[in-house]
Amino acid sequence: MSYSIDFRRKVISTRKNEGLSIRETAKQFRIGPASVSRWINQIESKASTTRQRKIDKSELIKDVEQYPDAYQKERAERFGVCQKAIGPIPTRNATK
Repeated sequence: MSYSIDFRRKVISTRKNEGLSIRETAKQFRIGPASVSRWINQIESKASTTRQRKIDKSELIKDVEQYPDAYQKERAERFGVCQKAIGPIPTRNATK
């Protein structure tokens, strides 16, 4: 669940003004202490990045043919994805 920035500021302000501990603040607002702790360090939400999670298998096969000795990390960089998105690398025999 995502809380509004106004609510987050209210929680942190109340904690500071009343001299409450993180646990006491969390209990008063009925939220988790981890949330209060996180908001103390960073009130604004981190911007989520959308990344491509899967790649076109035919493009991967072409990449394997073009760069047969490349590491998975190098392929991931070329496709702009994380290494996990590459998955199992097709072998040369599978491309024929």
